[in-house]
Amino acid sequence: MTTRPSGSGRLARPKSLRRHLGRILAVGLVLTTAGSLTGTAASAAPAQHGTSGQDLGANVTVFDPSMPVAQIQAAMDAVNVKQVDNEMGTARYAFLFKPGTYGTVDHPLQVKVGYYTEVSGLGASPTDVVINGKVEVYNRCLADNGTSNCLALVNFWRSMSNLSIHINGAGQDGCRASANFWAVSQAVPLRRVNISGGNLSLMDYCTAGPQYASGGFIADSNLPDVINGSQQQWLTRNSTVKSWSNGVWNQVFAGVTGAPSDAAFPNPPYTTLAANPVSREKPYLFLDAKGEYNVRVPSAATNTVGTTWANGQTPGRTIPLRDFYVAKPGDSVRVINDALDRGKNLLLTPGVYDIAQSIKINRSNTVVLGLGLATLTAVNGATPVKVGAVQGAIIAGLTIDAGLKKSDTLLQVGPEHGRDDHVSARNPTTLSDVFFRVGGPHVGKVDTALEVNSDDVLIDHTWVWRADHGVEGFTDTQRWNTNIGRQGAVINGDNVTATGLFVEHFQRYNTTWNGEKGTTILYQNELPYDPPTQADWMNGNVLGYAGYKVGNRVKTHNLYGAGVYVFNQNNPTIHTANGFEAPNRPGVKLTHIMTVNLSAGTIDHVVNGVGGPADTTKIGVPVYVNQYPAAP
Repeated sequence: MTTRPSGSGRLARPKSLRRHLGRILAVGLVLTTAGSLTGTAASAAPAQHGTSGQDLGANVTVFDPSMPVAQIQAAMDAVNVKQVDNEMGTARYAFLFKPGTYGTVDHPLQVKVGYYTEVSGLGASPTDVVINGKVEVYNRCLADNGTSNCLALVNFWRSMSNLSIHINGAGQDGCRASANFWAVSQAVPLRRVNISGGNLSLMDYCTAGPQYASGGFIADSNLPDVINGSQQQWLTRNSTVKSWSNGVWNQVFAGVTGAPSDAAFPNPPYTTLAANPVSREKPYLFLDAKGEYNVRVPSAATNTVGTTWANGQTPGRTIPLRDFYVAKPGDSVRVINDALDRGKNLLLTPGVYDIAQSIKINRSNTVVLGLGLATLTAVNGATPVKVGAVQGAIIAGLTIDAGLKKSDTLLQVGPEHGRDDHVSARNPTTLSDVFFRVGGPHVGKVDTALEVNSDDVLIDHTWVWRADHGVEGFTDTQRWNTNIGRQGAVINGDNVTATGLFVEHFQRYNTTWNGEKGTTILYQNELPYDPPTQADWMNGNVLGYAGYKVGNRVKTHNLYGAGVYVFNQNNPTIHTANGFEAPNRPGVKLTHIMTVNLSAGTIDHVVNGVGGPADTTKIGVPVYVNQYPAAP
């Protein structure tokens, strides 16, 4: 177990700060809450295909509303048992629901979602698939300390989308029946969901222990009363909420009908934008009236509010699945690139893919869509995905892992900045639910995980993670020199927008933003836990590297709702001069930013010498700067 209350954790420290801070937070919250390896498909409901006979892979299970509820329940329960603790495993699953209704008042469908599991409806609208019951994630109780060490801080890598839930807790105890629980942290998108009949709780207050959670992301959804609870940071965009309660450090809303006011920031810590400046929803698989698979590709939009489907079909274009190359683990990159060059799009079925040369996106409007958190692992220092000088390319639903030999990058969008002549603000290249890992399941090495050189790019929910824990087989001290991750995200393009940017633990700047007219809406960062000495954590003569760096030459930049956290567990004497660095000029605006100490080390200032220290005299207490530069 990690020793800090945030989005990732070590599995060796049950007596941790998380527990102590959890008790502090819970007091107030309770008052208000009332390779090419794949896993095995669920035997209770084998994979099925559309009338086109399209094979979606061994680990895709398609449910039909005519199936008995007990059969569906058994299939999903069997996978959850395998996946509930399989944090660093290689199995990947997708459960897809054909249009119709599942579960009844007396026999609801109540499923739990474990690691590397996608649950999605196959309707053209979220209202086409209705689940009477629940789709839930509970706290994970770690085996080394039983039910007294239960939390959601390591509930990563799973998703739910494109369906309706009518909450039904029949058969559950009184606490469990009180809400649909979605107790998650990073890399767990909730998109295009329509929930009614009860509360949605983003923390699990029924399971023993410090009910921490460190998410998270919601988009394009219609929600009931939402209990944010112990969620430390969260972005909700382009949605409708009946109400929203609680907040810990940063809760951000953009284009959300019913969002709370941010007039009293930081108490509560809400940041609210009336409209979302740039949006494009993630592509989704659906069945047409003939039972054929298609992919709907939503259009980009500006200054939007609410869901895309409230008044009919989500605006966009439909691509039949026959226009995709449907890849399986073990397929060669040469074959994949040949299909892309011939005009195909790419669907990656669940599994882990070893990538020894780049998948190259050289055609505008190409769609690359992963199912079941399909994972690309760099081999021999390759960059798994490179996007050329194109417009409108979409990369969605992928996890990209660094490999044993250092890569220059894991995802490169655009060639060297200034050489892409075909970009369009109306048709941005878009990254949706693209997650990066350096270490964790195995040793990883990369210089820069995500490099964006093109102009007019939308980054819609990413977690760029240099692992602070894993199964690599070495200590924290060894990790600094073994899991090499120099930079998390480097943004060189102009007019780039990020909605939900999570970057953690890199060894230099976690995020560097060199492009003009950039915008980030919610930023979450943890500085690296593992620098051995202060000398290892120096930027020339400066103490360490800021968690978010706006380039010195940048004239225009906007950042809304951001936090940088410190936990120097290897050496608590280490200092970082500033959580944020940015030019002090009128066009650069940092709104609602904060630093916080999670039990070790010190951030001396929030931004450019402004704001007091986040040190061990105020563990878990944020240091806020409402606006930088300060208003005249």
